[in-house]
Amino acid sequence: MPIISSSYRRPPFYLFNGHLETIVPSIWRKVEGVNYSREKINTPDGDFLNLDWSKVGSSKLLIISHGLEGDSNRHYAKALVKLFNQNNWDVLVWNNRTCGGEMNLKPILYHHGASYDLDTVVQHSLKIERYKEVALAGISMGGAQTLKYLGEKGDSLPLQIKKAAVYSTPCNLPSSAETLKFKSNKFYKNRFLGKLKQKMSLKADQFPDLIKKELLERVSTFDEFDTLFTAKLHGFKDAQDFYQSVSADNWMPQITIPTLIINALNDPLLGKACYPLKLAESKSEILLEMPKRGGHTGFILNNQEFTWAEMRFLEFLNS
Repeated sequence: MPIISSSYRRPPFYLFNGHLETIVPSIWRKVEGVNYSREKINTPDGDFLNLDWSKVGSSKLLIISHGLEGDSNRHYAKALVKLFNQNNWDVLVWNNRTCGGEMNLKPILYHHGASYDLDTVVQHSLKIERYKEVALAGISMGGAQTLKYLGEKGDSLPLQIKKAAVYSTPCNLPSSAETLKFKSNKFYKNRFLGKLKQKMSLKADQFPDLIKKELLERVSTFDEFDTLFTAKLHGFKDAQDFYQSVSADNWMPQITIPTLIINALNDPLLGKACYPLKLAESKSEILLEMPKRGGHTGFILNNQEFTWAEMRFLEFLNS
């Protein structure tokens, strides 16, 4: 499939670089009028997941996977819920473990490769409702989880799942992780790492013999955090082994349904390998759209309630 020429041109004039396009919506954007019905489901390993539903009585369902340290209340999730509800889709936003306001039971948290939890969500949603059509949407980390899930399932993907769309997605996790070492990205590193350390401290209260707070206090980089905690808790050797082992591009060649990937060229959190040009050129199921602007989960339009990426999702998944 040829690379798609993007219709997104530019954000409002005051968002004049990729950092502003990323930070301003993340902090200031609000979406009103979304009301969830929460459901707690059990996982096969004895934990739980919180699912937030917004139903309009449709035979079509959109399942949304949120980004790192996000949840169902992030602006990008609620905006997709509102937009797709208005266009006759039921929507389900699932919260990764420890996300959505409640600490999980197991010593593990969540990560970019947690497609096993997305699988649990998909199986559950198909059991309780007879949806004729299901689409998957992922933002940032949630996009990576979605791509990994699709590739893992391959030809065994449930027939109801017709299409998928992701944006601002670290298709290659090692490449994305490297960007957090840049001085220009110190704001993002400190914000994400600070939140994750707070959660790991709570997890240490649950499992004091397994997680040592004195080690956590010395952590100042993602490599340290992921080596000492993420890798250890999830069965990887170290941070680099973790990044490489769960990276979505290990599975993307096996994707079998039309899948749109939107990654802005000025995204400060995506490295060069996050733009799968060769795969998109050789694989008809992968549609790669690379706007010059947009930042990370930005794509703001002047005087519009919804972003360009959100409306592009609707156009693609409805087509």
